[in-house]
Formats: sequence, C-alpha cells, structure tokens
Amino acid sequence: MKTNVLYPLLIVIASSSYGILSTIVKVAMLHGFTSSEAVSSQYIIGFILVLTIFIITQRKLPKLSKHGLFILVSAGIFTGITGIVYGESLKYLPASLAVVMLFQFTWIGLLLDCVIHKRLPSRPEVISILILFAGTILAAGVLNVDLSDIAIQGWLFGLAAAFTFACFIQFNSRPVEGVTTTSRVLIVSFVALIMISIFLSPEIAWNGKLFAEGLWKYGLALGLFGIILPIYLFSIAVPKVGGALASILSAIELPVAVTVSVIVLHESLTVLQVIGIALVIIGMMLPSMLANRKSPVKEAGT
Repeated sequence: MKTNVLYPLLIVIASSSYGILSTIVKVAMLHGFTSSEAVSSQYIIGFILVLTIFIITQRKLPKLSKHGLFILVSAGIFTGITGIVYGESLKYLPASLAVVMLFQFTWIGLLLDCVIHKRLPSRPEVISILILFAGTILAAGVLNVDLSDIAIQGWLFGLAAAFTFACFIQFNSRPVEGVTTTSRVLIVSFVALIMISIFLSPEIAWNGKLFAEGLWKYGLALGLFGIILPIYLFSIAVPKVGGALASILSAIELPVAVTVSVIVLHESLTVLQVIGIALVIIGMMLPSMLANRKSPVKEAGT
C-alpha cells in the first residue's frame, strides 16, 4: 500500500513543480528579461545541474540499446518542443486560455494510453477527465475571456503543446533497462537543450545575459523546478503508475500555478476559480481513491 501511495505522490510533486514555472518566468520578465531568455536559461542551467550530479555520482554513461536510446531521445525532444510551442501559444492566447489548452494533455494522454495498450478507458478515468475539464475552465478564469479575436495559430500552438506534453509523459512511462535515473535525466535534458537552442535564445550563454546580468538566478530556479525535480520524479514514478494515471495526476499543475501566482504576483482569485481548483483536485484524486477502495476487496477474495 505504501508503494501504491508513493509513486502517485511523486508525480503530484513533479507536476506541482511545473506549476511554479510560469510565475518564475513572469518575475524574470518583470526584471527585464524575455520569456524566451528565461526558458532558455531553464534548460541551460538545468543541464549544468544534471551534468554536475552525473559527474559526482557516476561519470560513465551506460550502454543503450537502440530501443532505449529511441525512448530517451524522444522524451527529450517532446520536452523541448513543449516549451517551444507553449511559448508560441502565449503570443496569441491570453495566459488563462493558454493554460486551458495545455491541460488538454489530460484527455490526450489518456487517449494515447488507450491506443498504445489497445484498451477502452475505464469509467473512473472518464469521470475524472470530465471533472478535470470543468475544473480547468473555472480555475483558469476562462469564462471572463473574449474568444472572438483569437487567431487560429493560438489554438493550434496550444493544442500542440498539450499533445507534445502528453507524448513526453507516455515516453517517460516506458522503462529503459540498465539506465540509472541520473543517466536518464542527463540524456533527456541534453536533447531538450538542443531543441531549445535551435528555436529560442541560446545566445544568452555567451552574450553576458545569463551570468553577467543575473539571469542565472531565474535559470537556477527554473532548472531546479523545471528540469531536476520533475524529470527525476517522472522518470522514477511514471513507469510504475502508467501514462494514463500520470496524465490525470499531472493536473495538479494548474491549481499550483494559480495559487503561486496569487501569492507571489498578487493576481486576483475569484470564487469560481476556487471551485475550479477544488474540482481539479477531486478529478485528480478520483482514480487512485477508487483503485484503493477496490484493492482490499481483491485481497479479501484471495
């Protein structure tokens, strides 16, 4: 039972750390940096941190099969692409609506898991997704947003971010034999850094902004909460609980993002948003609660 609680809890902690990122990026922007520079600093500093841990603890990469290398490289690619396309969606969408589009990864992740494993979604999963969808709309404050003038590019980039994040979770749900967690995170973060460097602002590493102008402070926080903590915990826990449940549990990111923005940025919080946060938490916990209720019955029958 302890194991049954531990791995879902690790996913909740990992997703909660993702929820902090948007506020850190906004604080960096208030201090004169662009969102592209902040995201780039996240992946640069994050990789430096992972590389440091790797050098101290291991120093030698394991031999990978072609299949294992494919899984890790794919996870890194989808990690980087998610950051890129989500940033693009923010150019066209209000922040609240961009969050709602990103959180379509919950049902996309469930759909991918069902297709991959050739199964139908369970009743608790369907109920949970419906509750999460309603809660997400309320928590993000979308009901107060005018949708009439939003460009089609915003919808497409937002949906693309949801799809690539769902793919990242699916690839992270696949174990790779003979690879330690640190080696896995190192490879994933390196590939993600390459993707970010191609499309965003790698020049911050040599033009002085990263270290001379203090961007490294935000990069350190972003690297810790956006690379080290979530990818480590996802790599440990997602293979144990599966991609479907991981997608549902990851919905905790939204309540954390809203709560942190209220505390740090003093953004307003309405009653509807509070109700939405409560619904997200209920929808997130529902599959695990129902599974734990069923398990004693099975044990009693054996």
